[in-house]
Amino acid sequence: MPVLPGAEPFRHEGGEVGVLLCHGFTGSPQSLRPWADYLAARGYTVSLPLLPGHGTRWEDMAVTGWQDWYAEVDRELRVLLARCARVFVFGLSMGGALALRLAARHGDAVAGLVLVNPANKVHGLSAYALPVARHLVRTTKGLAGDIALEGGYEVGYDRVPLHCAHSLRRFLAIVDTELPQVTQPLLLLHSSQDHVVPPADTARVLGRVSSRDVEEVLLEQSYHVATLDHDAERIFDESHRFLVRLASGVAEKGSTSGG
Repeated sequence: MPVLPGAEPFRHEGGEVGVLLCHGFTGSPQSLRPWADYLAARGYTVSLPLLPGHGTRWEDMAVTGWQDWYAEVDRELRVLLARCARVFVFGLSMGGALALRLAARHGDAVAGLVLVNPANKVHGLSAYALPVARHLVRTTKGLAGDIALEGGYEVGYDRVPLHCAHSLRRFLAIVDTELPQVTQPLLLLHSSQDHVVPPADTARVLGRVSSRDVEEVLLEQSYHVATLDHDAERIFDESHRFLVRLASGVAEKGSTSGG
């Protein structure tokens, strides 16, 4: 099945500092591509993979689960670790949860985390019905496109397969138990108005990680997909400052490939 225009994975061969970018649930690399381009232009080695089942049709996603999505970012992280002297992981929404699990599992191999509106839980009473409902109803309304910026657009599905929502709920519960194992420096940016991930998720992440080097930034002009919203440049600049502080002295250079 052809990948949707703009949803292609992206890689840039830069210097000795690598960044893995993880996109969100039912989304695609398009939501993080401006961030990836910003980092590539500054000489970082960048990997922005397309998660299995994403970026094509929701029917393709319906036969995948969290193990598939996590395996993809784990594989990409290992590629970067073999290539770079220092590797950081960035994530949006579910991508933030994927980043947190990579940090918990890989320890000091991950040099730091930058998270934007990270998901911690599937909310609402309907979440508790997912184990049964997924056998009765295939999909529900999509989550993509929560952007305040006029004309802002996210390439993502307009339907959520309930099988995948159930898998996401299980995955977030696993990640929550692993948060105390996260010790890396952490920059967490979250929107004051987010119609997908509530403030409670940010508070839960910040309250359970064991990181001592933690910075929290409030994004006052953006909704959930803040990387495509009014605060995008602030996210990019803050993440670059974070990288410079933690990876100073590591050489940077490069060449680009991808959609």
